[in-house]
Amino acid sequence: MTKQFGGKLTPQLKEKYSHSKQWDGKKFLNLEDTTMDISPLKIPKLVYQQFFKKQGRIPKQNLPIIPLNEKAFLNPSKKVKFIWYGHSVVLLRIANKTILIDPMLGENAAPISPFGMKRFSKNTLDLITHFPEIDLILLSHDHYDHLDLDSIILLKTKVKQFYVALGCGRHLEKWGIPETIIKEFDWWNTANFEGIDITFTPTRHFSGRGLTDRAKSLWGGWAIKNVVENIYFSGDSGYGNHFKTVGEKLGPFDFAFMECGQYNDNWRQIHMFPEESVQAAKDVNAQLIMPVHWAGFALAQHHWKDPIERFSKACKTLDQAFTTPPLGALIDLSESAHATANWENMD
Repeated sequence: MTKQFGGKLTPQLKEKYSHSKQWDGKKFLNLEDTTMDISPLKIPKLVYQQFFKKQGRIPKQNLPIIPLNEKAFLNPSKKVKFIWYGHSVVLLRIANKTILIDPMLGENAAPISPFGMKRFSKNTLDLITHFPEIDLILLSHDHYDHLDLDSIILLKTKVKQFYVALGCGRHLEKWGIPETIIKEFDWWNTANFEGIDITFTPTRHFSGRGLTDRAKSLWGGWAIKNVVENIYFSGDSGYGNHFKTVGEKLGPFDFAFMECGQYNDNWRQIHMFPEESVQAAKDVNAQLIMPVHWAGFALAQHHWKDPIERFSKACKTLDQAFTTPPLGALIDLSESAHATANWENMD
């Protein structure tokens, strides 16, 4: 069980983190005041609803995932290709390089909980065996629904390089990833990865895998840019002014993966409601967008299809171009038409 918690915070690491403007000496901070204090009186009801009231929050049937066509994925394209595997897992092909974002392909988003949090799709760890070699993994933060021990163990021999949020490197090292292939990022840090500019962007969230490491590593999103196009991955975030700042500094974006799911009034400051997600996409000046952070797990009390329904409606209201592909579909942004899932027909 302790291995799930990842690496421990040491005095040497605290010294390293102290060079970040986001570190206050004890923990990392958001740019805006962000509180997640829930009344102790509400906690028993929330716990009960989370683990036992599952009606409508979980699909009646396992969500299917289209098998990977490796040849089609690797074939050269004028623009970015990607495959979404549910929740926030994105396999990206850009400039003939393969990038995997937030590779949580495990079947349980709450491995330290006695009740667990099962994935909507089955046998997702098996997907890793069919993945091509991964040039780069991008990790937004260390929560269990984004950083998964079982997935990392299977990915070890496939990955050339890890770019991760500041503080997340200690978890990977604990699990056997060499320090030499891990690069940590503070907000606005940029690195050029074989012709692709990668920038870590601010979000409004938090981190932690145990009882004592809350906000002891950073959280954020990613901007991925080459000479052809500019891609944005929002990361987990509540709505805030940082989106406009990202747009001003790094936009406009040709495409954006926007967090949309697992929201609740009790934690509105750290997860966006769908309407806020679409507005955030407007703020960063994204041309085409899609919702992520849903269709994987029931981490909040809303209906499992609520994110896609409200996101789609908000896009139409705000005249925002969007796409809603099936799990596992290969999307080529050089093509005008994209695969669209019949989410409304699923129960």
